[in-house]
Amino acid sequence: MVSPQALSEADRRTVAGWAADCAERVLPLFEAEAPDDGRPRDAIARARAFGRGELRAADEIRRRFVAGRAANVVSSPAAVAAARAAAQASGVAHMGAHALGAAAYAAKAAGLGVPDRADAVEDEVRRQLHGMTAATRAALRRLPLLGEDPAGPLGSGLLASGVLATVIREIQADLAAS
Repeated sequence: MVSPQALSEADRRTVAGWAADCAERVLPLFEAEAPDDGRPRDAIARARAFGRGELRAADEIRRRFVAGRAANVVSSPAAVAAARAAAQASGVAHMGAHALGAAAYAAKAAGLGVPDRADAVEDEVRRQLHGMTAATRAALRRLPLLGEDPAGPLGSGLLASGVLATVIREIQADLAAS
């Protein structure tokens, strides 16, 4: 049985570009610390290419962990979160729910990148919501609410607590209201 978090391939292609946009905004936080490590940038480019139909889901599923390993070469929490945002964006080819993971990690990275700005996370979430197309909104609405389906990214794992959970709940509440 396919998880409701997977989304159809067409929906995954629809949300991949938005997830890449989220991750790309915080990529400089990673690159400032590891300018020669191209894994997150490549993951974002591959997410975009997948969204355009240029890459096959099966090939990208095998590559989805590459960008996540880049988080191990940086030390600042903002850079780690930025690498994880890119990894989540690349994971959209495998499961659509990773788009919300990309957004959540990007918002977390944005907040950690400017700790003296209490509204940095909220500002990033507003940008993310504003950047959604109608098709992206429709696809993301098909995902179960955070914690509703125990398996997958929106289950009880890393995305289900702290700022990541807060961001995902805020995005899902906005999707439900529109």
